[in-house]
Amino acid sequence: MKHIDLWKKLSGEVPDSVWEQTQAESLVLAGNGLREVPEQIGQMTRLRMLDLGHNQLTSVPDVLGDLKSLTDFLYLHDNRLSTLPVALGRLTRLRYLNLGENVFDDLPDAVTRMTALVELRLGNNRIARLPDSIANLTRLRELYLRDNRLAVLPDAIAKLSDLRHLDLRGNPLTALPESLAALPRLEKLDVRWIAIEPPKWFEDLEARGCLVYR
Repeated sequence: MKHIDLWKKLSGEVPDSVWEQTQAESLVLAGNGLREVPEQIGQMTRLRMLDLGHNQLTSVPDVLGDLKSLTDFLYLHDNRLSTLPVALGRLTRLRYLNLGENVFDDLPDAVTRMTALVELRLGNNRIARLPDSIANLTRLRELYLRDNRLAVLPDAIAKLSDLRHLDLRGNPLTALPESLAALPRLEKLDVRWIAIEPPKWFEDLEARGCLVYR
């Protein structure tokens, strides 16, 4: 794999020579104070991994949705993102997405179209609700929702039949749907720093080997 690592090596701007490296399969632009991503990134059609974390992005271009080889990782964490373009929903082969430490109030529609996702990180945002369309992510194994503004979870989350790890720490949840107890492969449920009375079905989860952190 041809790897370009520019972690903390730039100062707010990406030189055009980077976009000319069209054979690259991995590109790290994290920690460079970037405020925008030029459209030229659409030329890098072989990218399997893209790291844009730890920047100052308030948006990303539609052309990211054209990177059909982007299957391994997309890091967008620690930016200033509040929305994602609908075009990113075309990344239907992407397995890992990190949107943590941004300013999302809602889960972008594009995310629920990324049906190959295995791991989704949404911690430290402002998300107050999850859409029923989260049920589309049937391959999801790990879902991290720590430190958001969730008061309830939709029943649709019970359709994530492959889910192994669910992190709900630090949300203002008032209750949890009993349907979580029926998730057949759940191995870890983290509900620390949540002011709810532990429901009796926690015992059922623990009896079958699921670790419940409370």
